[in-house]
Amino acid sequence: MNQQVLKTGEAAHAPLPVSVPELLAPAGDMERLRLAVLYGADAVYLAGTTFGMRSFAGNFTEAEMKEAVRFAHSKGVRVHVTVNTMPRNDEVARLPEYLEKLNDYQVDALIVADVGVLALAKQYAPHVQRHISTQASVVNYQSANTWHDLGADRVILARELTLNEIAEIRAKTPRSLQLETFVHGAMCVSYSGRCLLSNYMTGRDSNRGACAQPCRYEYALMEEKRPGEYFPVYEDEKGTYIMNSRDLCMIDHIPELMAAGVDSFKIEGRAKSAYYAAIVTGAYRHCIDAAVCGETPDPVWRDEVEHVSHRHYSTGFFFGQPGQYTESARYIRSWQVCAIVLSCDETGWAELSLRNKFAKGDEVEIVGPNLRPFSMTVPLMEDRDGLPLEEPRNPRMIFRMQLPQPVPPCSIVRHAVDLSAK
Repeated sequence: MNQQVLKTGEAAHAPLPVSVPELLAPAGDMERLRLAVLYGADAVYLAGTTFGMRSFAGNFTEAEMKEAVRFAHSKGVRVHVTVNTMPRNDEVARLPEYLEKLNDYQVDALIVADVGVLALAKQYAPHVQRHISTQASVVNYQSANTWHDLGADRVILARELTLNEIAEIRAKTPRSLQLETFVHGAMCVSYSGRCLLSNYMTGRDSNRGACAQPCRYEYALMEEKRPGEYFPVYEDEKGTYIMNSRDLCMIDHIPELMAAGVDSFKIEGRAKSAYYAAIVTGAYRHCIDAAVCGETPDPVWRDEVEHVSHRHYSTGFFFGQPGQYTESARYIRSWQVCAIVLSCDETGWAELSLRNKFAKGDEVEIVGPNLRPFSMTVPLMEDRDGLPLEEPRNPRMIFRMQLPQPVPPCSIVRHAVDLSAK
């Protein structure tokens, strides 16, 4: 494998030995966790009902947390729990009991951003690794080493770093300190997510897990004495884009990330769909495996990240300043889930659960855990009573369909449909 660190700029350090990176996937709820695990995650990250930075994800009750850990560990997958808000005095008082519970649940790591929370984690969850959140904005080796000296096992690097800077941090930190970086998903217009706009406009604090994403709003000008009269705001003939940000996608640059010394590849998206968790995790799983073997990945897996709802992709700051994007920041939605495979026998006869309408004669694709996507024309189906069915209509209804080949449970039937906002 080519171990040269970068494509752009000068490499300040000799190439490091390449190891297999961890693939860390988002799990906003139990369904998303199961799919992320089945589609190839080495670890998942999630939150309880408090102290997490995504209060609008499904999140996990105590009973669900126990089940999540049990299921993930049964598949050899690690569980990281976010405790990365900046807690106030009354919240700090409740942290020791919560941390003790996470320790008892045998979660594998805590993601923290506050130095006081780190100290409490060392005391009340001594058997759990401690990872420093991207909210801490680690952008240099001195910061990384200091967190390590304070008891951190891993730092999640700020998104604003280049590959050169990551390589230098790796060269000037001990190997006992792991480095994690985001490789896919939404980017924030603010530095490492430190934004006050949501709090100011809506009362929902982005630094406490409740961001309303006002940077995505469309704004107009209203004159004080003319209420109700809205005037468009244009920066130039292309529109208004000062707070635009594209989504991050580094699936084409996995060897460079590995050579820079990144230990864990993190996919953003705890608030996104189970379909997103499955498809993006599966795509990166296959591309990482190919890179580890020194092979060129099958292009079909690169294409998979185009099958989920996303904004236009970029490589973020990894190769330098990404520059201002002047086109639309709306989501691209070109595919829709039709059904989920519940079971399938050796002949391809499958039982499915409906998600969105489709009918006999439609062209669909099927992708699943370790299953290369393939296309098929939908045949005549049947309901649970064996009666012919041209179009299943009731949400979540169970029906049967003959597939061209056997597929694993939790495979996804989807079709092309443009749902993008206009």
